Amino acid sequence: MKVLIGYFVTESNANVQEFTECNDFDIAYGEDCLRKSHVADVFEEAGFDVIPSIYASAGAASLISKDSFRMIEGKFLEAVQDHLDEIDGIWLMLHGAGAAEGIGSAEHHILHEIRKLTGKYLPIAVCCDPHGNLTEQYVHECTYLRSYRESPHTDSIETMRKCAKELIDLLRHRQNIHAVYRKLPLLFEGEQSVSSDEPVRSINRFMDDLERDPRIRSCSWHVGYIRQDADYVGAGIVVVPQTGADQAYAEEIADKLYDYVWDKRHEFHYTDPTASPAEAVKTALAAEGKPVFVTDSGDNVTAGACGWNTVLLRLAMAEKSDKKLLFANICDPYTYAQLKTKHPGDVVNIRLGVNRDLNSTPVNLEVTVRYQGELRGYMQYDHYHVPGNCVLVSVNGMNIDINIADYRTVMCEEHQFIAAGINWDDYDVIFVKMGYIFPALLEKSASHIMALTDGTTTQDIPHIRFRRIMRPIFPIDEI
Repeated sequence: MKVLIGYFVTESNANVQEFTECNDFDIAYGEDCLRKSHVADVFEEAGFDVIPSIYASAGAASLISKDSFRMIEGKFLEAVQDHLDEIDGIWLMLHGAGAAEGIGSAEHHILHEIRKLTGKYLPIAVCCDPHGNLTEQYVHECTYLRSYRESPHTDSIETMRKCAKELIDLLRHRQNIHAVYRKLPLLFEGEQSVSSDEPVRSINRFMDDLERDPRIRSCSWHVGYIRQDADYVGAGIVVVPQTGADQAYAEEIADKLYDYVWDKRHEFHYTDPTASPAEAVKTALAAEGKPVFVTDSGDNVTAGACGWNTVLLRLAMAEKSDKKLLFANICDPYTYAQLKTKHPGDVVNIRLGVNRDLNSTPVNLEVTVRYQGELRGYMQYDHYHVPGNCVLVSVNGMNIDINIADYRTVMCEEHQFIAAGINWDDYDVIFVKMGYIFPALLEKSASHIMALTDGTTTQDIPHIRFRRIMRPIFPIDEI
């Protein structure tokens, strides 16, 4: 038997003005697509032939331009069309938070167009991110759908491989089933739904128990992605029956899971300590032990922000602390272009900050160049992929180092710091562009705090102006 596989991952922050283009994606075909997908060997070991379509990953970014999306989607559809008479099933990694200019949900559009080619019954398994958005039509067009459990997504590769194994079983024992969906009137950010804490820890355990039922293949819950204003935004749950005879039972389990999550709506909260920007800086500078991590939640590049805000840098400079500080990274393509030809030891006057708004107000600095480095992938993304470059500088007259990047990239694993020429043991306080703290940083940290900064990923959900979402919805509305 033959399986076609494809991979599409991006989070599209509609609050960012620029479009994401094809050259912002890590795109691969053929053997590279198979390698990067993490599942080809699962199918091959089971005796299946694997046909690659396209691997396309931009991480968290902005809306995809229409032309770029059409190109990427076209590669999926071309592969399906070319192999339609020989494939027995399709495995897709579709994040769920992608969106394209003038189109809406990228993943919903891709799957719907594929279904136009395959018809209703060809088995399609979809692996997805719990920070993606769903609709009833999209879920019903999946034969099987399963999201990651953990946030941060430490189980992403494990879940992709689980979905591959489930598709293998479905192909060996064909069943006329589809996933069951329930939309929840909940609107939370990922920072309020970290899986190591309640209530998500209990929700995950509850779903694990439900999956032990031989009539249920899988259960998932999605916190959703709130950086778009669309009718599909919000939380939801998905249940997949084991057989066609279990379809009605899966509807009952979906109702049960819906009630379980809904009853815990008042328990969602920030896991990390939080503070205003000024308070976060002061707290970090006064903390004992090293390093202390400060996360810039309003400029969280893992949710699509640009990583160019200078708010925390300006606050830290005003404190004139004796502690050694690192900002990793501040994205400023123009300043990076000024520095990329410089050598270690060169002294340069720069104007850091893209000046798009008050958050990215420029700062005039005299700096000494320390290292010309590379940006690298993290977690399930290809660690050898280089989406951009960076230069490490020291601010003269201050105990502050800044890694200035030409592309938005989170720094969340030690190998990324090493690729940038940074020894994180050299610093007392490290400022990073994320919301909730990622596992490697948490393990490394003496303490950490989330700064509730303004920006394109602000945590101030009640004051975000949504027009098209379902209402009433909690916690904007008291239900």
